[in-house]
Amino acid sequence: MIKVVRGNPTPEELAAALAVVQARAAASAAAAPDAPARSEWSSPARLAAARRVPHPGPRAWRTAYWPA
Repeated sequence: MIKVVRGNPTPEELAAALAVVQARAAASAAAAPDAPARSEWSSPARLAAARRVPHPGPRAWRTAYWPA
């Protein structure tokens, strides 16, 4: 369901907007039909990028396991 919150679109403008939304949905569904949908939040790359590498020193073992 699409709701117009602000403004008063003409029927042609509304039809054009719906066509774009439908085309994007169809393209994303056709791109990976067998792959499960994954959120960017569950991406392992996001977790690896945020992890700090421990620097050598007397207390480096404390940061070796626990993410910052």
